[in-house]
Amino acid sequence: MKKLADVRSEIAVLEPLIAKAREIGEFLDLGESDGALETELSEEIDSLRARVDEAEMSAVLDGEYDSHDAIVSIHAGAGGTEACDWTQMLARMYLRWAERHGYRTEIVDSLEGEEAGMKSVTLLIEGRNAYGYMESERGVHRLVRISPFDAAKRRHTSFASVDVTPDIEEGEAIEIKPDEIEIETFKSGGAGGQHVNKTESAIRIIHKPSGIIVACQNERSQLANRNRAMKMLAARLAQRDREERQAKMVALAGDKSAIEWGSQIRSYTLQPYTMVNDHRTEVKLTDAQGVLDGDLDQFMWAYLQQRRRS
Repeated sequence: MKKLADVRSEIAVLEPLIAKAREIGEFLDLGESDGALETELSEEIDSLRARVDEAEMSAVLDGEYDSHDAIVSIHAGAGGTEACDWTQMLARMYLRWAERHGYRTEIVDSLEGEEAGMKSVTLLIEGRNAYGYMESERGVHRLVRISPFDAAKRRHTSFASVDVTPDIEEGEAIEIKPDEIEIETFKSGGAGGQHVNKTESAIRIIHKPSGIIVACQNERSQLANRNRAMKMLAARLAQRDREERQAKMVALAGDKSAIEWGSQIRSYTLQPYTMVNDHRTEVKLTDAQGVLDGDLDQFMWAYLQQRRRS
């Protein structure tokens, strides 16, 4: 039923694009127009082109979990307050990107920095193909700028790591044995309702065999936080299994290259010039502020094309 719904959704996207293309074609066939109509047609063509590009991006998302919601975890690297501020900037960037695409977002867990920013934050991005798009963001992101926290106005380099996993649906969850996990409770932090900082409703789950740790404090009850944390753990374990299978396939093929968690995928330079450079696809944009405001589609599209060719 889910596959059928996905196919119907794809058809629903394509039908109005075909209709609009025919409508524009009919106007062009007339061969006569004034300046105002030409301007309007040009705008219609540009709009149609953007919608077709988006549909094409969606069409290449045929991976096992591409259509799922995405769980995005961002962790500050070395650098103290600078890295924490960069982590918060990345979270804002992804929330803005999701808003542009009509996705629902939720901050599932966060740990504030000592002076500013966030040491870590976990986002849930809900909507069709959210994981397929966001999977391109997995890796280490580097920021170069004049620090707003440095009185001497020196240039600093900050790092933050981004991990992306699909939100596993109920019927797809892998088995997690009770004796393999350790569950801790703690008081929720940050802004919220009456439960915040008063009851131990927040949950932290440690998967002992793998060392994976997940936490959730956004829900209002301990049970709801536990259920969400268990889904996050299942997603992390499923991601680990996929990466292990991929590593085995690469080893069997004799390819010496490896995909490592610590690999730097993108650099954001704000001073002395502005440039965002994706080191995997060589896409470079000078509108760094636009990228930080959520304009990520060019990077994602280049990554998807590269993935399709490989």
